[in-house]
Amino acid sequence: MSMATRAAICREAGKPWEITEVELDEPKANEVRISFRAAGLCHSDDHIQKGDAPMRFPVVGGHEGAGVVDAVGEGVTRVAVGDHVVCSFIPACGECRYCSTARQNLCDAGKNAGTGMFPDGTFRFHLDGQDLGGLCVLGTFSQYGVVSEYSCIRIPDDIPFDVAALVSCGVPTGWGSAVYAAGVRAGDTVVIYGSGGVGSNAVQGARFAGAKNVIVVDPVPFKREMAQVFGATHTFADAASAHDFVIETTWGELADHAIITVGVLHDEVIADAVKVVGKSGQVTITAVGNGALDVPSGMLIGYQRRVKGAVFGACNPLHDVPRLLGLYRSGDLKLDELITRRYSLEQVNDGYQDMLDGKNIRGVIIH
Repeated sequence: MSMATRAAICREAGKPWEITEVELDEPKANEVRISFRAAGLCHSDDHIQKGDAPMRFPVVGGHEGAGVVDAVGEGVTRVAVGDHVVCSFIPACGECRYCSTARQNLCDAGKNAGTGMFPDGTFRFHLDGQDLGGLCVLGTFSQYGVVSEYSCIRIPDDIPFDVAALVSCGVPTGWGSAVYAAGVRAGDTVVIYGSGGVGSNAVQGARFAGAKNVIVVDPVPFKREMAQVFGATHTFADAASAHDFVIETTWGELADHAIITVGVLHDEVIADAVKVVGKSGQVTITAVGNGALDVPSGMLIGYQRRVKGAVFGACNPLHDVPRLLGLYRSGDLKLDELITRRYSLEQVNDGYQDMLDGKNIRGVIIH
């Protein structure tokens, strides 16, 4: 059996998001159907739509989402019908080598993120006889979706769905990039390149970890202004000005950490980040794009600099999503302030244009 659901799909790279009605299968064993109530407009979906990142097309967009469990398949134990849930964009099976060693962000169950295919080789979304994958095997730009129970994290009923959607990806990715992947400590100097939906949370994470200087580099005045709301101590429109300030404020020792969370990764920002960290400093790359590392080996060896990639902020979603929501409830993590504007599903292309124009920290679709 199947049901109809309205969704935003992309038929091929470079084509705009299209609102259409698709067919959705019933959940199979260990699968859950969710009535999505909110979905975040993450830059990663725009990368897919633009063709900057590989994906099987056509695809139902969306990998940040929150909603209510509507139905469950055989054998589901993690959630029940009626539960409020957040969908982790990387599932956590809890049993693979990586989950069992506290690296749920690398769970083997996330291997089909680029196809939207389920482990049995089938799909749950269909359109005119054609199979459609959901981005990250989710597809939160649909009013309803079928997902693995491994992707579901139960949340308290009093958490607003639009806020909850943000902890599917952007919040833990940014927060964890500072707190876990970089390992920011009290008194550190941290330079964050890019202060959008992910970078703003890297700012929050660095500040909460006790960094003395949280320095943001972003060319957009609105984002620099908002970075101060999230805890930035200093903001600059360009990397050169930030570099000069770091030299001055650290008496030439340079920064302890540079975190790259720009919208599109490129060679220049990597080079800037490597130059701004001092002895034993670390560059943490979270951004997506085509940037390459091209620096003399002596720059790494002589100062014992490190360059590290990070996915999902090195978070463990089953632990960290509830933890972050707990910090939100206690007033220690700003989530409401991240949402610049709410959109209907039909406005998805407008939402992404606003993001590209620098008008949003995070836009959210309200189903």
